Amino acid sequence: MKNTQWAAKTAFAQAAFAGALALVALAQPAAAQDRVVPSPDQLRLSYAPVVKRVTPSVVNVYAAKAVQVRNNPLFEDPLFRRFFGAPGAPGGQGAPPQMQRALGSGVIVDASGLVVTNNHVVEGADQIKVALSDKREFDADIVLKDPRSDLVVLKLRDVAEKFPAIEIGDSDALQVGDVVLAVGNPFGVGQTVTHGIVSAVARTQVGITDYQFFIQTDAAINPGNSGGALVDLAGRLAGINTAIYSRSGGSQGIGFAVPVNMVRVVIASARSGNSVVKRPYLGAKLQVLSAEIAENLGLKRPAGALVASVVENSPAAKAGLRTGDVIVSVDGQLIEDPNSFDYRFATKALGGSAQLGIVRGGKDSKLTIALQTAPDSPRDEITIQSRSPFLGAKVSNLSPALADELRLDASLSGVVIIDITDGSIAQNLGFQKGDVVIAVNNTAIGATRDLDRITKAQARAWQITIQRGGRQMSVTFAG
Repeated sequence: MKNTQWAAKTAFAQAAFAGALALVALAQPAAAQDRVVPSPDQLRLSYAPVVKRVTPSVVNVYAAKAVQVRNNPLFEDPLFRRFFGAPGAPGGQGAPPQMQRALGSGVIVDASGLVVTNNHVVEGADQIKVALSDKREFDADIVLKDPRSDLVVLKLRDVAEKFPAIEIGDSDALQVGDVVLAVGNPFGVGQTVTHGIVSAVARTQVGITDYQFFIQTDAAINPGNSGGALVDLAGRLAGINTAIYSRSGGSQGIGFAVPVNMVRVVIASARSGNSVVKRPYLGAKLQVLSAEIAENLGLKRPAGALVASVVENSPAAKAGLRTGDVIVSVDGQLIEDPNSFDYRFATKALGGSAQLGIVRGGKDSKLTIALQTAPDSPRDEITIQSRSPFLGAKVSNLSPALADELRLDASLSGVVIIDITDGSIAQNLGFQKGDVVIAVNNTAIGATRDLDRITKAQARAWQITIQRGGRQMSVTFAG
């Protein structure tokens, strides 16, 4: 019995040792995998080599903006402000502007000093500073913002040296169960490394950004980690940590990262000198394929993106895509829903073509679509200044390019609200960014100048028709 137990223990120890060797091999660069460990005494299970390689590329990002604090609700009363002055103004009783600060993380992606972080970390910031792992600090400027992916590219100001840029990986190579490390500055305690596994590689319908396609991990991610690096065991960037699911505000084992293949697109745009990211334009409206629709179409399971409509003369139309088609793949990569299509299509390089796998009439087919940007036209942006329900609204002529940016139906035309001043009449009346103005006082609005002209006219009442979220609604306001 003792011999049997000893043999079992010996076999278990040998198996454990072999497993440990496999883990070490994964944690080492490819060139080191051929080395043989001479003895168990030299065996060390550690992520230290990976961490040592990665941490110089991970930075802290400090953003600050001035905000006006109104410490007395009476200042919201126009009559009170008329007699006692507006907050912050000469003779006013309000407090001076205060600095609101945000803390996040970032990753050096180019030796010239380009840093990628989350857009929400620096949104509205007047000042941005980047602190390196060696504790040096640099002022930084925004060179490209991409709110749709919640990414922004910063450039360290007035620098001439080379910085340690992280190696860019391939998020499509990740598999569920792979070990990953999260590096950032949670709660401002300093650079921190946590580890976990990939829980999902294509998590959609999360509701964080326009492109709903995330790497999910159980590596501990907390406030302050936003914009930090998610890396594989070769020290390559796999994603940018962006959000957590939490009931308490702390990590509960569900974190989300923007895949590095989307980050790669944003970096390329910044390197080429663009201030915005240009992506391929489909020219079709897609919808979720329900189980009932899938059954009616003869599909085995409800996977794919159903084509609800196609815009005339768009790349989709020219490729031969039709209403009722189901897109099931892009260049061989399977499509589960419209979110996964948006991601796959958006990460394709402009100028070439992609092959769409579709199901039409129960039969599989393939279409070739050109990868080109959406057509644009003069937007003629105007901020409405006249006393009307639109006072404080910034509007633009709607083009396919702008409709694509705002995630609107590409077939729409007219005038769209692209921004609203805080505290303005337009905001107080409930208008929103993305509202398309159809008509005002029974006059069709075809261009921003039409809206500007009609809002300058005196009116006892304003009857306004807008389109929001695919629904048209009419409202009336007193003049």
